[in-house]
Amino acid sequence: MPPVFPMLTVLSMFYYMCLRRRARTATRGEMNSRRAIESNTRALPINVEIVQYAKEVLDFSSHYGSENSMSYTMWNLAGIPNVYPSSGDFTQTAVFRTYGTWWDRCPSARLPFKRTPSTFCSQDYVELAFEEPVYPTAVHILETYHPGAVVRILACSANPYSQNPPAEVRWEILWSDVPTKVNGPQARQFTPCIKQINFPTNLIRLEVNSSLLDYYTELDAVVLHGVKERPMLSLKTSMIDMNDLDEEEDEEKFACGMDTLNKQFSIVTLREWPTNGYFDKLPYELIQLILSHLTVPDLCRLAQTCKLLYQHCCDPLQYIHLSLQPYWARINDTSLEYLQSRCTLIQWLNLSWTGNRGTISVSGFSRFLKVCGSELVRLELSCGHFLNETCLEVITEMCPNLQELNLSSCDKIPPQAFNHIAKVGSLKRLILYRTKVEQTALLSILNFCSELQHLSLGSCVMIEDYDLIASMMGAKCKKLRSLDLWRCKNITESGIAELASGCQLLEELDLGWCPTLQSSTGCFTNLARKLPNLQKLFLTANRSVCDTDIEELAANCTHLRQLDILGTRMVSPASLRKLLESCKDLSLLDVSFCSQIDNRVVLELNANFPNVFIKKSFTQ
Repeated sequence: MPPVFPMLTVLSMFYYMCLRRRARTATRGEMNSRRAIESNTRALPINVEIVQYAKEVLDFSSHYGSENSMSYTMWNLAGIPNVYPSSGDFTQTAVFRTYGTWWDRCPSARLPFKRTPSTFCSQDYVELAFEEPVYPTAVHILETYHPGAVVRILACSANPYSQNPPAEVRWEILWSDVPTKVNGPQARQFTPCIKQINFPTNLIRLEVNSSLLDYYTELDAVVLHGVKERPMLSLKTSMIDMNDLDEEEDEEKFACGMDTLNKQFSIVTLREWPTNGYFDKLPYELIQLILSHLTVPDLCRLAQTCKLLYQHCCDPLQYIHLSLQPYWARINDTSLEYLQSRCTLIQWLNLSWTGNRGTISVSGFSRFLKVCGSELVRLELSCGHFLNETCLEVITEMCPNLQELNLSSCDKIPPQAFNHIAKVGSLKRLILYRTKVEQTALLSILNFCSELQHLSLGSCVMIEDYDLIASMMGAKCKKLRSLDLWRCKNITESGIAELASGCQLLEELDLGWCPTLQSSTGCFTNLARKLPNLQKLFLTANRSVCDTDIEELAANCTHLRQLDILGTRMVSPASLRKLLESCKDLSLLDVSFCSQIDNRVVLELNANFPNVFIKKSFTQ
């Protein structure tokens, strides 16, 4: 009988390697998953745990509130809880701009980028600074209304309060999961099991996906637990699930794959094989089609196998549509430099969330567009805080075919820089949400960009006279299909009349939180009569909307799909029944805080019109 000792030695070595790997990455715990390691951990030596609330909100992608207020803004995440443990809709919480899938089902919806990794589902983010850098041991998120939106928690190596910026900014995922639908909107403290990291942090980032939620998620505070000294873990392991190790392999592959953006794109020495097997029998176009289903990191890995596949992976046809947003934490000037030769035919480019904290420079961005901008049709730059006037000038000069430009939440761009956008006369979509665009620049854009079909001016607080802007739209932008005027503070019935008369192709109009519009002037009646193609109309928080307005919509806007009249006191159940009977395609009706529409009425309407999602918010 052969000896069994060598086999036992191999198994022992494998077991030892598993333990070492587990010690490096810490325990995952079990969060509604069987793919976990069952272990007991204790910190040696014992550190005093520091508990701290967020000191400051550094950055975010969107919020429901105004730029000049605290209500429903991300800034409410700083400090101690305002609401928790209470549940309900409270103005003192942090609320993102969207929820559900409604924004993906309206005329302004954009087509998704292909090749987006299945592991990346984030839609919004917020970054929080804490007083003391610590090695995190726990993160508590206090959710007070419709929880379940948080999908990723990340930690950053950079100290936002340090006088000396680091040579390298590193982000580490503490926890991630797919979107979840929580039963009920009640408040909860969400405490996922986080991974241990090897650097102290006082910068935490939350990423959310609200697509499964029935209403806006509301966050009250974030609590960071941690220790000053890096803990040494002692593991007593009873069982290791091999699937859990596979998950770690995936994370390492992700990191390795993104490192190749900087290192392995430039590989020129590849092993030559006498034949390429069955690949020699496949048409070039078929191989290209197969590779088109791979993510960018996978293309990087495949390019290292042989010259044939390297040639396919470098083909500019593989980079017609390229989204680098999922890899925002790893994209820098070097990445863009190596991508240049592959992106000479690129038409769609998504650099949203990238480049912050100095990872992309103005010169690096400019060099890339000078090589790759000639065919660009769509450019997504949401939350690109490295952008300045030089960048906008380069965009307008190097991208003559540009039709879609997204500058959402690019709040570092100076006001005068927006004048350059007027040079792009081919623009059909322009998103300026939460930017510092001023009236003079916007008037110039509207005058020269007459092909505009989709325009977002939500929360643009530096525009002084929205009536003048609306008048210019009515005169010059006859093809406009969607318009976002969320929280514009000074538009009146005069501007609405000019807009409705000149832009009669409008299918989507957001006038939420526009306090200067009054139903008594006939502005909403005029809208209903002049815009019969309306599919989405948001009149959020306009207290003056009345039965006459609803009845006019029922009579004239029969294609209506989404209507938000949150907060009105003048609408009765009878007019809503007329609307629901007339607008057969209606799928969303928000009557939150409508004083005449109580829960009994909502239940009755839901029973009679089951295809319509009727939302009635509450506060406890």
